[in-house]
Amino acid sequence: MSFLNSMNIIGSALTAERFRTDIILQNFANANTTRTENGEPYRRKQVVFQERAVDFQNVLNDEERRLTQGGVRAVEIVESEKPFVPVYDPAHPDANEEGYVMYPNVNTSEEMVDLMAASRAYEANLTALSVVKSLAMKALEIGK
Repeated sequence: MSFLNSMNIIGSALTAERFRTDIILQNFANANTTRTENGEPYRRKQVVFQERAVDFQNVLNDEERRLTQGGVRAVEIVESEKPFVPVYDPAHPDANEEGYVMYPNVNTSEEMVDLMAASRAYEANLTALSVVKSLAMKALEIGK
């Protein structure tokens, strides 16, 4: 059963990193969006992860909890409070009285670094999954 628990933990990490990647790609896609539904520029979003805690007494007593505890999960998406970037462009339809357009607080270099980190974390979890899978295969070979 510990193989299944390991796979569950790795699976939760893969899911969380995939979600993080989706949010980063959303930030890239909206890096030049000057007006959203609420009338202001797009705000950079980030994912907050939280540990899926293991309560050992409950794990020992309940098989379902044994398979669903441990790992990581995305608990919320927070918007950055960094100020918007003013750019002088009086011809732009979203320009204010002084001719400035407020652009999103998305820094594409920072997003690229975050995307690389999420990608590396995803790859590391795939490697861990591969190791668990090969350990399970070796254990099955012992029984032959």
